[in-house]
Amino acid sequence: MEKMQYAEELVREFLVFRGFTNTLQAFEGELCTDIGKEVSILRYYIVHAIQSGRTEKVIEFFAMNGNDLLQRGQDWNQWFAIPYLKNPSLDPQFRIYFSREWLEALRLSVRNFLSEIFNGFALLEEKEAQLFQSRNYAPSAMEASMGGTNSSTYSVAGTLLSGLHQGSVLPSRFPHETCAATNQHLGERESQDLDDTGVAKILSEMSPSNSDRDSSSLVHLRLADAGASNRLETSQDDFSAVTENGREMEGEEEFPEVKVDFQETFLGHTSPISRCRFSVSGDNIASASVDGTVRIWTYDSSTPTSRNATIYCGAEIMSLEWECKSDRLLLIGTADGGIKAWNVDAKRVVCDLNTTEAFPSVLDLKCSPVEPIFVSAAASRGQGPNYFDKFGFASLTVWNMKTWKAVTVLPLGEDPPAITSLCFNHNGKILAAAATDGMIHMFGILLIFDMSAGLQITGWPAHDFAISSLLFGPDETSIYSLGSDGKIFEWSLHNQGQILWSRNCSRFCNIENSRHSRHEVSLDANGRRLLVTSDSVRAPIYQVRGHTSGWRTLPHTASITTVDWHPTLPLFVTGSADHSVRVTSIL
Repeated sequence: MEKMQYAEELVREFLVFRGFTNTLQAFEGELCTDIGKEVSILRYYIVHAIQSGRTEKVIEFFAMNGNDLLQRGQDWNQWFAIPYLKNPSLDPQFRIYFSREWLEALRLSVRNFLSEIFNGFALLEEKEAQLFQSRNYAPSAMEASMGGTNSSTYSVAGTLLSGLHQGSVLPSRFPHETCAATNQHLGERESQDLDDTGVAKILSEMSPSNSDRDSSSLVHLRLADAGASNRLETSQDDFSAVTENGREMEGEEEFPEVKVDFQETFLGHTSPISRCRFSVSGDNIASASVDGTVRIWTYDSSTPTSRNATIYCGAEIMSLEWECKSDRLLLIGTADGGIKAWNVDAKRVVCDLNTTEAFPSVLDLKCSPVEPIFVSAAASRGQGPNYFDKFGFASLTVWNMKTWKAVTVLPLGEDPPAITSLCFNHNGKILAAAATDGMIHMFGILLIFDMSAGLQITGWPAHDFAISSLLFGPDETSIYSLGSDGKIFEWSLHNQGQILWSRNCSRFCNIENSRHSRHEVSLDANGRRLLVTSDSVRAPIYQVRGHTSGWRTLPHTASITTVDWHPTLPLFVTGSADHSVRVTSIL
């Protein structure tokens, strides 16, 4: 039931984003009637099963979905009796649903709606083709600059990475059985050719059909072996140097100070802040510090403080993640292999998990936006002077949030470099992972009857140094990556390896200073402003693909170690090494 409601929301978001207002109005109009709602489809399923003499299917349907149906309050109570009626087609309550007129009306409504949607898709394809032609010179310039370097060819379906709507990955009973062909290490920088036949077949099964874009449904891009010549070098218009409070401040005179509506400061921590995250509603904030303390609080005085809490974890907090469907659960990952699930209403830890002893550092946690699962990125211990040298090899584990058990380990190959950042796409079918060797990996995720299957789809070298943060763009046709060298790239997911936008913020994110924290980026609700952590007391806010260079935040008294945007409002939270957390609303 929840998936059908979620599908409706996705359709709305898509139509609003693409500007198909007439189609949106038709869609909303249909939803206002009983015919237009998914409830009509469900009732047709029941009627068809009864007419086919499959009463046991009706009983099975109510056993699986009864609780959800009752919670929706759409007059389902009387329907629970229908499998036990002798002649339900003659009953006054159900007679209309067995009539030919009702069925024809339902078919017509669905057909009209799908017609509007597919007409919108056709318009979208035309616009994308025009946009591609207008940018055709850019890839040509990139290819010319890469002509003298060794290259490797990566093949991916052009439409896959914009979102999987119907997954077809076959689940495996054991993790090592999951598509052995994909266990080859995609992070190797040597020139290699991926098996187009095997990968293309898998991708074509998992992605929507799009033969109009390319008859072979494959896009081939030549990438430089060293990964340097395929970067778009940014100009030096972002940076110069000034001095403030005795510290060198890089390039901030060219960033005007952001216009602030209000700002609140939280001083409840006694050590540097490691992570801050808004809850899915934005009402609550979870902030963590390196001393192992997590605090849940609210910035709005009108919001009840009943959920405010202090959680002592006994180890450095390395990752925080709110459950995607509510503000009820908070996941906490620590440096000693612990993963705690905190129930904010009960104010207690409802589950205390542990990774294997070989992978004690839980660098990131991500919940699926659709399924009751989350993925943990854990790392073994390493040695070295800077932050990322402390981590060795990676382990990606999928956990079931109903049973609180590990269900599978995603394939990464032999001795894979540590995974530092994870992000799901909108429907939870694609998981992106960033590694310390500068690679971006893409996985297909599928959950069937509480069993999860994962398949590494593709990957490409994105940075010459470790990647510290990764997130999907607002329309999920691109993905943003921040390297420990301070370079930000927006990568196209339709043309893998193509850079759509870039910035060099290395003077804010200095690899030499990244010994105690990893930098991160966050996009605002509109996908237009990119907030970045900073080694200085102010953080830059970049205008994505905009004409202005950006803004700078109001100053903390030490470096800014974590950032996050509110899910709907123009306000952001910053955590600092000065032990403070600030919420800033901008005009």
